[in-house]
Amino acid sequence: MKKIITFGTYDLLHVGHVRLLERAAALGDYLVVGISSDQLNVNKKGRAPVYSTKDRIEILQALSCVDETFVEYSLEDKGRYIQEHNADVLVMGDDWAGKFDEFSNICEVVYLPRTEGISTTHFIGNISSGKRVEVSGG
Repeated sequence: MKKIITFGTYDLLHVGHVRLLERAAALGDYLVVGISSDQLNVNKKGRAPVYSTKDRIEILQALSCVDETFVEYSLEDKGRYIQEHNADVLVMGDDWAGKFDEFSNICEVVYLPRTEGISTTHFIGNISSGKRVEVSGG
């Protein structure tokens, strides 16, 4: 069985998240998703997620392409998480290209293109200003 692992905040789940997770899952037989804790998100992005860690886990577990989830508490422990979950492939969005190549000694590292023009931060700005959130490029 080929295990895939990926990481993210997955706040305000949107089509970009779903597309990335589906493409990651298609690379193997079993998809494990590390979900950034609320505090890790504050440390990374300077703001708390809209949804709590517990809610984001429940939302991702409802997706058919996700087989397992866990909470990521530290970026520095990514290698340990990869090994604990016996992952064969680490998948990240291409906005992280090259940043996780250090793990190529323990698993294959793949960077997938993100869905153009979609980001949670952008959506939060649109929602705050009362704009409709639309995604093109089905």
